[in-house]
Amino acid sequence: MFGRQSRRKAASALFTGFCVFAAGLSLLALFGILWSLITNGLGGIDLAVFTKSTPAPGSPGGLANAIMGSLMMCALAMVFAVVVGILAGTWLAEYAGDTAYGRTVRFVNDVLLSAPSILVGLFVYELVVKPAGGFSGYAGAIALALLAAPVIVRTTEDSLRLQNKALRESGVALGAPMWTTIRAILWKAAAGGLLTGALLAFARISGETAPLLFTALNNQFFSLDMSKPTANLPVVIFNYALSAYDDWRRLAWAGALLIAAAVLSVNILVRALSREQKRR
Repeated sequence: MFGRQSRRKAASALFTGFCVFAAGLSLLALFGILWSLITNGLGGIDLAVFTKSTPAPGSPGGLANAIMGSLMMCALAMVFAVVVGILAGTWLAEYAGDTAYGRTVRFVNDVLLSAPSILVGLFVYELVVKPAGGFSGYAGAIALALLAAPVIVRTTEDSLRLQNKALRESGVALGAPMWTTIRAILWKAAAGGLLTGALLAFARISGETAPLLFTALNNQFFSLDMSKPTANLPVVIFNYALSAYDDWRRLAWAGALLIAAAVLSVNILVRALSREQKRR
C-alpha cells in the first residue's frame, strides 16, 4: 500500500517538475526574445522613425510610410473581417445548429484558422493581383482580412453560445423577431467577447509578412494610394533585416519593436476585457 502511494507521489512530483521545467524554458526563450528586441530596437527609436520615410542606404530616414501603410491595410482588413466574421459567427450560433451545412462551415473555418498565411497570400495573388496586373494595398488588405475573419467567426460563435437562453426567450416573448433580439439583446450582452475577438484578429494580422509579399509588396515612398504597391512594416523588416547596411538593420529592429509593442498592448487589453466580462 505504502509502496504504491510512494510511487504515485514520485510520479506526480516528476511530472510536476517536468511541467515547471518546460514552463521555465518557455519563459526563458520569451524573455530572451524580448531582451533582444528591447536592446536592439530602442537604439533605433527616435522622432525620425515616425516622421520620415524609408531611406536609401546611408541616408537618414524612418518608417513613417511603412507604419501608415500597415495601419491602412490592417484597418481596411478589420472592417471586412469584423462585418463578415460577426455575421457568420452569429449565423453559426443562432441559426445553423447541428445541420450538415453548419458543420461544413465550422470545419472550413477551423481549416482557415490554421492555414499557413503564405497560402492565403498565393490565393489572393492569383485571385486579385494577377488579374489586376500589379500589387496593391487593397490586395494586401484582402489577404489580411481572410486571415482575421476566421478568428472573429470562432470568437463570435463562442461568445453568443455562452449567453443565457433566457435572453433569447425574453426577446421573443416581447414579440420581437429573432434578428431584432440578436441585434438589440444578444450582441449587446456579448459585446465584450466580440471586441475581444476583433482585437485577437488584429494581433494575428499585424505582423504577417508572407501574404503581403505576394499582395502589397512594398513602396519606398510615402503614399496614401492603396491601389499601388504599399509600404508596410513586416515587409520592410524582412528586407532591411537581411541587408548589409547597419542603418537599415537598425530600422528593422525598431520596426520589430514597434510591432511587438503593439501586439503586446493588444493582448494586455484582451486580458483586461476578459476579466471585466467575467466579473459581470
